[in-house]
Amino acid sequence: MTGYVPARQQLRTRPAERAASPRPGVPKIAALGGGQGLSASLSALRRLTTELTAVVTVADDGGSSGRLRAELGVLPPGDLRKALAALCGDDDWGRTWSEVIQQRFAGTGELGGHAVGNLLIVALWEKLGDPVEALNWVGRLLNVQGRVLPMSAVPLDIEAQVRGHDPLRPGEVSAVRGQAAVAITPGTVQSIRLLPDEPPAVPEAVQAVLEADWVVLGPGSWFTSVLPHLLVPELAKALTETRARRLLTLNLAPQPGETEGFTPQRHLEVIADHAPGLAVDAILVDERAVSGGAFGVADLAGLEQAAARMGAALVLDSVARADGTPRHDAELLAAAYDRIFRTHGRIGPWR
Repeated sequence: MTGYVPARQQLRTRPAERAASPRPGVPKIAALGGGQGLSASLSALRRLTTELTAVVTVADDGGSSGRLRAELGVLPPGDLRKALAALCGDDDWGRTWSEVIQQRFAGTGELGGHAVGNLLIVALWEKLGDPVEALNWVGRLLNVQGRVLPMSAVPLDIEAQVRGHDPLRPGEVSAVRGQAAVAITPGTVQSIRLLPDEPPAVPEAVQAVLEADWVVLGPGSWFTSVLPHLLVPELAKALTETRARRLLTLNLAPQPGETEGFTPQRHLEVIADHAPGLAVDAILVDERAVSGGAFGVADLAGLEQAAARMGAALVLDSVARADGTPRHDAELLAAAYDRIFRTHGRIGPWR
């Protein structure tokens, strides 16, 4: 199944062996990523289903998360907190708690810069001794619509191979370690690996991928939020074995440092390089970003070919905010997801 498909034109479906949701009308969705990209995806997906699981990267080593990780040896809580905030309800309770857990302490003292939600999560981790159960408790307190899981129960480090990290040696490839450093590195990131090697996946995260109707990967920082899931062996295996359909959401713009100068097709090639056995059903791209926007005028033929090599249909739609910033509009993204799920899957109508 290959080729560009307009967003509102029905996509060809895979053979009917894939199971529909066990609850008719309610699709089970696993969303993989981290940071603001995953928050954008969750803000859209929560409009479509209550059967939603976020599987979050645990390699952050900067800011409040980095300080807590270094001092206490815990998982970095920041991306988990952001995912929980994105799943809070739209009522007064949800909006209030979403703001509270995102609130940061001012000042330059020991609490300065720490997010309230980070401290709450770490406190429950220390009390319960179980990162998954602690996040379940936070979710119940916030009345979130869905579930948030770490992709691994051990803190991870990202090590990138970067060409031209030293401006005086533009052709030299060197190692850059740490999520915060990789995110802003000069030069061109060639590849990444996780440390420790072959980290264990959280079993509940693997189960969520295997039981989903759809798995949504991206948007987000390509090397530090999206790709790490593909380097956890048990998660990577689940992604290839799941009966779920797989949707990859492309970013709205290259990210300074991490993917600066990347074309849309280069983003797809990087995914294929790191997970050559991964098949994708659909790839969602903002139509304005590739028609004179952040990516310039994209080579649609090249992008189509890159998608085809992953077995995917290319879907162009309008998902960016109207203010011109490279951020997804939750309503537009939800509508785009809805169209893809309805036309490319065996689920629906949902509402």
